[in-house]
Amino acid sequence: MGKQQKKKNVADKVRKTKTSTEIKNNPFEVKINKKKFDILGRKTKHDVGLPGVSRSKAINKRKNTLLKEYKQKGKANKFIDRRFGEYDTKMAPEDKILQRFSLERQRTLEKKDIYNLNEDEELTHYGQSLAEMEKLNDIVDSDSDSEEKGLLSAELTASHFGGGGGLLRKKSPGEKEDEGTQKAKSRQELIEELIIKSKQEKRERQTQKEEAHVLTEKLDQEWKSIQGLLSHKGSKAQSQDQREKPKLDDYDMMVRELGFEMKAQPSEKLKSEEELAREERERLQKLEADRLRRMKGDLEEGPKKKTVHFSADDLNDGFILDKEDKKMLAYQDGKWSVEEEEEKEGESEEEVDECEEEDDGDDGDDDSGNDEDEDDSEEDAHSDLESEQGSAEEEEEEELDKDEEEFPAASAPHPLSEEERKAQQEVAKAELPYTFKAPESTEELKSMLQGHSPEKQRLILDRTLKSNHPSLGVGNKLKLQKMFGFLLEYMGELASSKPPELNTVNILIPQLYGLSQLFPAAACKAMQTLLTDSAHDIEETVEVTGRAAFPGLDVLIYLKITALLFPTSDFRHPVTTPAFLCISQALTKCPLTCLQDVTCGLVLCCLALEYVALSQRLCPEVINFLLGVLHLAVPDKTNLGYSVVSPFKQVGRFGELLVLSSPEAPEGWSRKALPLSATQGLQLHSHLETNHYRLSLLDTCLDLVKKFAVLYKDIPSFFHIFQPIRAALKHLPLKNYPSTLQECHREVLEALPETPAEQLPLVFEKKKPIPLKLLTPKIVEVLDYGKKRGNTKEQREQERLKHKYKKEFKGALREIRKDTRFLAQEKLSDVMRRDSERKRKVKELLGSLSTQEGEWKSLKKMKRK
Repeated sequence: MGKQQKKKNVADKVRKTKTSTEIKNNPFEVKINKKKFDILGRKTKHDVGLPGVSRSKAINKRKNTLLKEYKQKGKANKFIDRRFGEYDTKMAPEDKILQRFSLERQRTLEKKDIYNLNEDEELTHYGQSLAEMEKLNDIVDSDSDSEEKGLLSAELTASHFGGGGGLLRKKSPGEKEDEGTQKAKSRQELIEELIIKSKQEKRERQTQKEEAHVLTEKLDQEWKSIQGLLSHKGSKAQSQDQREKPKLDDYDMMVRELGFEMKAQPSEKLKSEEELAREERERLQKLEADRLRRMKGDLEEGPKKKTVHFSADDLNDGFILDKEDKKMLAYQDGKWSVEEEEEKEGESEEEVDECEEEDDGDDGDDDSGNDEDEDDSEEDAHSDLESEQGSAEEEEEEELDKDEEEFPAASAPHPLSEEERKAQQEVAKAELPYTFKAPESTEELKSMLQGHSPEKQRLILDRTLKSNHPSLGVGNKLKLQKMFGFLLEYMGELASSKPPELNTVNILIPQLYGLSQLFPAAACKAMQTLLTDSAHDIEETVEVTGRAAFPGLDVLIYLKITALLFPTSDFRHPVTTPAFLCISQALTKCPLTCLQDVTCGLVLCCLALEYVALSQRLCPEVINFLLGVLHLAVPDKTNLGYSVVSPFKQVGRFGELLVLSSPEAPEGWSRKALPLSATQGLQLHSHLETNHYRLSLLDTCLDLVKKFAVLYKDIPSFFHIFQPIRAALKHLPLKNYPSTLQECHREVLEALPETPAEQLPLVFEKKKPIPLKLLTPKIVEVLDYGKKRGNTKEQREQERLKHKYKKEFKGALREIRKDTRFLAQEKLSDVMRRDSERKRKVKELLGSLSTQEGEWKSLKKMKRK
């Protein structure tokens, strides 16, 4: 058996050596990195090799070098002589000693060791400075305090805790013989002797404490006298006292103030537009329900108190005091301030009510010219306040009614009288409803708004928008889109009425703007329709009669609203561009036959100025119209030096509309803005009034000329555009005009240039421009593709070094990444090893504890048996 086993072992060894050699020689075990393309001149690493050999070699190399350095990191096992000049052979030994002594001296002086008594540092005891403690006197404890706290004498202990037996204990025979004939003392006498003895001991301790205090003070004085001899500089406490504290800088003061400022409090979540609209509609619905309830006469004088039902088994032991009924007593100026506090509370409640009434701005009325409207606004404010107070009770009305039926004694206070109830009903009827349906036509909108003041009309529109917000219903969007067109038509009717209600139009514009922001496409379409109809009317009238009247006040209001709702600075806009063309059409095709037409034309010029103020677009129709208006004020039409075009005529029937009829016309005239109502039904009752109105028209025209001159001053053809206007200004009869108008005339002439600006004409250059130099590219023929070659040997060497540098740099980065990965794996394995060791130890401890616990329980059972 032994020989067979030896033969088997030898065969195994031979087989192992054969397998290792076969692996090396076996081509199927060799790792080969294949390439898709062969690149000439490129060297590759590890093309052929055994699998895993190179990686294992790299890991072993890192374990022998990098891992050892990491484990020895932060460890020092060498003694290095770091004395100054030790390795400097040029320095003499005496110089080394002197330099070392000076450095040691500096180190001791600059050391911040609080335990070095040889140094002049601030000494402390339990965090308190000894220098400060010297200035204070120790407070002597009272007689009841003793140094030996917690220590009781044997006699005192026996007397108090021994039941008194120590005082009357039996004495030894020796003591009896010593006392002789002394009479035995009673318990009272023994207690008195004990008290005297304890007082004597306390007095002795007090005396010793005073003597120790005196000696301590004496020692402190002696220490203070020798403290200055320990070092050459004074103590730090004295130097701090002598040193003045620097004043705080502005920055330091600001930093300290910021430290005491209140921190930002977290704000509530911002609500979306839909949530806000929903909450607003619910609030209006509650207010409307309260108004309807008050109209029916259900208003009560005070809030109902909900009764509480008690069962037969209720012990009334779960009550909670809602508030403290006890009043705070205070004594001020010889009187109790309880009543004053009650008065203050009453005043504060009244102030809160007033603030709530003021905050409810939706029910107010700002029309001061109508007393009935003011009364209605006050009633609306009061109704909103009462509705807010009563809206919280609506949810509990059914329960309260049931309670009153079951417990009539606990009902509300005495109801209002019939007259008061009727008065409250009338007030509720006079209030505006809080919710409205969206109108389906212009007539329905007019019936909803007419008969109310402008502020109430605004309030009705506002509540209509809130009650029919697009996010609250499916069909609300279409209803409000139609409402925009209805509101435009309603504003046009207000402007066309006699007299025109321009104040109402002005107040309703914010609601129109809100609708245009909600539905810009619908607003654009509605405004385009109105402006297109107006332009078609003018064209049809011109084709039929050859002349057309200026547009009415409603069209002027539409043009003004267009400038407010839509941008006017765009190069081309679907609404403002047609509106601007409508203005130009009216200024060129509508002749002037009266002062009302002149007023309409100047209003259109003002609108045109508003349209082109940002874009600075040139509007020749406006310049021509202003020239024609100035021409109407020139009395002498001969030798003018300029000419006018349609719709004006050089000489005609209406060529002197702005010429003053008498030289006394300027008397009593004052500058004022032209009213818009003058564009519709202008009525002038006297010649003086007519002349004053002519002066106002001329003043407005001059003001417009000055504004357009400032606007177009940077245009190259500025002089040629305003040259006819300057010529017309020279023919005006300034002597017949007031001083303010003459001053305006002078300012306009200063704004207009007398001579054209010097601008060089465009001409060809005299010489032909010299072309840029064209460099012929140098073509280098490359024979060996893939190799980087330079022109010279130095350049080729430089390219080779750059390539080598990049190659080495990439290799270094790759090795650094591998080293970092290796260290991370080692750290992780170390942590896991420590964790497993800790878990093993914890398991061993728990096992030993459980074994001990079992043994203890078994012993306990055995003892019980």
